Amino acid sequence: MSATSVLMNRQSERLSRDTTAVSLQLPTVAADAARQAAPDQASFDLVTTRAGFEALEADWNDLFARAGRDIHLFQTFNWLWHWSNHFLPAADAAGPRLAIVTARIGGRLVMVWPLVSERVGPIKRLSWMGEPVSQYGDLLIDDVADSPALLRAAWDFVTRRTGASVLQLRKVRQDSAIAPLLEEKGAAIIQELTAPFLDLKSAPTFAEYETRYSSGARRNRKRQRRRLDERGGIALQFLSNGAEAAARVAEVFTCKMAWLRQRGIVSPALVDPRTERFFADVARADARPAGCHVMTLSSGGRPVAFEIGVRCKGRSAIHIIAYDLEFEKTAAGALLMEDSIRSAMADGMTVYDLLAPGDGYKLEWADDAVVVRDWAMPLSLIGRTYSTLYLGSRRALKRGLDTLPVGARRKVTGLLSALISRGGKSA
Repeated sequence: MSATSVLMNRQSERLSRDTTAVSLQLPTVAADAARQAAPDQASFDLVTTRAGFEALEADWNDLFARAGRDIHLFQTFNWLWHWSNHFLPAADAAGPRLAIVTARIGGRLVMVWPLVSERVGPIKRLSWMGEPVSQYGDLLIDDVADSPALLRAAWDFVTRRTGASVLQLRKVRQDSAIAPLLEEKGAAIIQELTAPFLDLKSAPTFAEYETRYSSGARRNRKRQRRRLDERGGIALQFLSNGAEAAARVAEVFTCKMAWLRQRGIVSPALVDPRTERFFADVARADARPAGCHVMTLSSGGRPVAFEIGVRCKGRSAIHIIAYDLEFEKTAAGALLMEDSIRSAMADGMTVYDLLAPGDGYKLEWADDAVVVRDWAMPLSLIGRTYSTLYLGSRRALKRGLDTLPVGARRKVTGLLSALISRGGKSA
């Protein structure tokens, strides 16, 4: 080979390396530009179609990889894709319509605010995309120069563009990205709950972690486990995809609904048949897995306690807990909880999230809790009336139901459950 040929080859190789280096730097350059850009350089859009939502997939996933936190496990594209398959109505049917707010700077997606709009009589209401199955609502926002200003601009855009009467955002964590804006705008707190959690990174092993519980509680669980084991052996199963995981979901809902009926409790989300179908699909995860799992504790080959959970970026959130009422006195639910925490630690999870509300049995396990609020912001006169009268009356109705004797509450909630179930089947 001639010296000229060797020189040309070396120049070609160097050019190739330089081009690769430039291409590898481009995302960083784009990210730096987005961080330094002023909010008034952002372009906003309102995505209202399923096709428009699906077109966001790659950019949404990139934004989540950069800016999504473990508390955003219900704002992943995949979770909301599965939600759309079950809760978005046909074009000619009543129900929620997509109203996803996006912001781009220099063509780069820097914010996604996943909302839906819905008509409730004369009211046009904006709420979270993902209800009722998402347990935390929030938006995703990149590391930009002035994120509060960008959020204010997004607020002005969505309220102007949609013509909504009221913004009703449920299950907003105190440490969410949207909470400071809601406080700044003077939104009303409709309900305040707590979501207990365990800080799994505070101990290197489960054996060391559980020493924070009383010796009496630990001895009691060992005794309960021994007694359950004597019935025919104990087995733990963790499923995160496939037909068996979907089949387990049906068992979870059967046990959970029996428990709710026994206590005279109505859960509009769980009674809605779309909820069970959603969890069956997201647990099966044939496409677009969303971190959902089903864990089962069996005794003598019979499943006796269940959990449906979601994992994301080190957080394991326990969405539904259920057990066979025949095994209530065996503490099967508490034993599964113990196994679930141990499993989460072994799998590298750093937070074990029991979600809202902060029921007593959750607080017995938890290290701490975060405040979770439902917010409402009237955007018109009729929206103000809705917020004051309708939302206030719903709170009063719930308080009234809670004070009824169990027998009376069973009759009322049974009727409500039947009405809700019929509404879900027709949707």
